[in-house]
Amino acid sequence: MDVTQRAVQKHNFWCESDAIDPATKAELLGIENNPAEIFDRFYKDLAFGTGGLRGRMGAGTNRMNIYTVRKATQGLADAVLDENGAGKGVAIAYDSRNMSAEFAEEAALCLCANGIEAYVFESLRPTPVLSFAVRELGCMAGIVITASHNPPEYNGYKVYWEDGAQITYPKDEEIIGFVNAVTDFSQVKTMDRAAARASGLYHVIGEKIDAKYMAALKKSLLSPDSMRSQAKSLSIVYSPLHGTGNKPVRRILKEQGFENVNVVTEQAEPDGAFPTVHSPNPEDPAAFVLALELAKKVDADIVLVTDPDADRLGVAVKDGKNGSYCNLNGNMTGMIIGEYLLEQRRMKGLLPQNGAIVTTIVSSKMAGAVADYYGVRLVETLTGFKYIGEQIKLFEQNGSYEYLFGFEESYGCLVGTHARDKDAVEAVMVLCEAAAYYKSKGLTLWDQMERLYKKYGYYKEGLATMTLEGAEGAQHITDMIEQLRKSPPEKIGAHEVRCFKDYGQGTATTFPGKTTTIIDLPGSNVLYFDLAEDAWCCVRPSGTEP
Repeated sequence: MDVTQRAVQKHNFWCESDAIDPATKAELLGIENNPAEIFDRFYKDLAFGTGGLRGRMGAGTNRMNIYTVRKATQGLADAVLDENGAGKGVAIAYDSRNMSAEFAEEAALCLCANGIEAYVFESLRPTPVLSFAVRELGCMAGIVITASHNPPEYNGYKVYWEDGAQITYPKDEEIIGFVNAVTDFSQVKTMDRAAARASGLYHVIGEKIDAKYMAALKKSLLSPDSMRSQAKSLSIVYSPLHGTGNKPVRRILKEQGFENVNVVTEQAEPDGAFPTVHSPNPEDPAAFVLALELAKKVDADIVLVTDPDADRLGVAVKDGKNGSYCNLNGNMTGMIIGEYLLEQRRMKGLLPQNGAIVTTIVSSKMAGAVADYYGVRLVETLTGFKYIGEQIKLFEQNGSYEYLFGFEESYGCLVGTHARDKDAVEAVMVLCEAAAYYKSKGLTLWDQMERLYKKYGYYKEGLATMTLEGAEGAQHITDMIEQLRKSPPEKIGAHEVRCFKDYGQGTATTFPGKTTTIIDLPGSNVLYFDLAEDAWCCVRPSGTEP
């Protein structure tokens, strides 16, 4: 039986199975004369990867729905039970996307049916709050229902382990094994909420965790006097892009004395349709349109935009010379925050001898120059903030370094160790503290960025993406990567390739002699080219988007 026939067979099974609800069956019967749509929904199971699930919502094995969420949760439950973690339990949070609350409920009820304590937030919360809650509550694992910055038709399911970070090797492979072992819905346990509450396994959490999270954030503040002197005069525009950031971001700014905070009204309320943007992605300049309109009206110093689960922060700052607004990319924001933190720590005698900043292989190389200047260690990881979170755990286990700051190119950073994932709420707080400090010195954040270039050298980065949908698109992406892997170019543009690093194969090949050495990092489908004149280029398929 070929793939197409298997897809039709699965479609028919879902239409006939007593385990599938009537509304889902009706949706599938509506596409019975559309073979292409049937194929796309059923040609594979939505893969539970190293971070969990992410995909389009809808009926089918290759979609996010209550059945794929239950299947994933049953596998996670089996992994938790294998670690004797039922009593520690699992914390669950969700964002503003359509079906996020329903998916969170399904996950909780599956866990409870397996005898595992479930700690469910009473309403939507940012991803970093979940990361904090896992450790605060002493849970074995955590789940966040979110598709981060993806378009509105997507949703996802991210898994965290007891250290508060997303799962990494070998735990990710162990959990994937448990999920893949769930081959039919009869293996999946569930129960109703009333029974779960009566059993004492279903717990609702909220305000107490929020208060402890806010208190933890404030430990990252370094110059409260400068901040207080400028907080009232600093003009801020903020948009949560219809997501989870509105309440926590406004709360932390208010508690730090920032009174001139203007929220984009049209984007303030949670809405899974994200009606004012094509995609709720702070990396997209189009997401700033309404915020910049408001910024010009109120003469804002700084414009802040967070994604739906409030782990990414986009920033635009005013150029004091001509009054225009300049967008900062993730590297620029990371370097402004990183320089500020290290500068303040040195001034106050708080810079440890074994301090470390952590970033990824595709982030700005300015990080190396900054680390050298302050005498701290720079650690580079594979792409994905979960690897930065993993380093915090390793530092604590072996006592090698003290984590100071981590950032990645894709608009995420983390100061301190209250969470183990990127935190846009904290990033807003620290960046506004920095803005207030530099304003007390007569500088804008754009002035400070120019100072960094003059101090460390000029670094320029660019990102190009190709979107290829569906099964055919996925195969095309695979083919392109494999072609590059088999026949890597020896020249890219005007630059000679000095070294080709294949993180999937774990090898580094130097040119022109083609000497091969082993890379001591976990496997990842990433191709990296070190080029002449300190340039570089990296090619990789996204793990979360087509």
